[in-house]
Amino acid sequence: MRLATVRTPNGTRAARIEADDTLTLLDFRCVRTVLDDPHWRDVIDDATGPTLSLADADLAPVVPSPDKIVCVGINYRTHIEEMGRAIPTHPTYFAKYRRALIGPHDPIRLPDPEVTTSIDWEGELTIIIGRPVRNASPAEAAAAIAGFCVLNDVSARDWQRRTIQFLAGKTFEAMTPVGPWLTTVDETGEAPALDLVTTVDGMVKQSANTSDLVFGPVDIVADLSRILTLDPGDIIATGTPSGVGFAREPKEFLHPGSSVSVSIEGLGRLDNHCELS
Repeated sequence: MRLATVRTPNGTRAARIEADDTLTLLDFRCVRTVLDDPHWRDVIDDATGPTLSLADADLAPVVPSPDKIVCVGINYRTHIEEMGRAIPTHPTYFAKYRRALIGPHDPIRLPDPEVTTSIDWEGELTIIIGRPVRNASPAEAAAAIAGFCVLNDVSARDWQRRTIQFLAGKTFEAMTPVGPWLTTVDETGEAPALDLVTTVDGMVKQSANTSDLVFGPVDIVADLSRILTLDPGDIIATGTPSGVGFAREPKEFLHPGSSVSVSIEGLGRLDNHCELS
């Protein structure tokens, strides 16, 4: 099953994406409110409503206002090697805030060049939580995963690296595309091995498989649940593979006019054009 959040003249609506790429609009404000229903799978399976073409839909961030956006850094073996780091023994976490999120086809709003010109791409497999979970066993962690989507952790590298904390470079407003939809875990499995590709202006920059993750989705959910309660609609980005611009020689960054795409096998694609704020 694929679920999206669609912008309409009357506000956002959750939608089920059908096999023929039409959308059935649902009686829920967004995907988060779908997941808040403990019986959401059964409710959505039987739901009917108005339809429209996926090609004509204005897709919002798949979860527009999650309670939490947690990101995992340093989590692909190839990326760890290119950044000259050791394999971690525990996940590295940082946060984003909801104003960072944009839809899968929205423009990435680059800051004024006086603020930063070191904007980098990071394609990521992303978990969406489907039920509350705390102090989870591996089985409970797996059951709490509603499914997966795609996220581009667009980062201001100079702000990220000016202290030992990542946050400043990671949550600039209107720079994190997420979507295009939630693909439920029954279609992907709990530890999907999927091809991920990031392109910039049509050139492949990242090409990897999610099997290269050091800490997989179940590991991450179980570990995070020791710290806090994960709630329906929470977003957890699992990290990026090698090929980021900062690790290249010479370094490469996004600029006004750049077009960046992130696709993950079976999960869809983000296509975003960079513009000045």
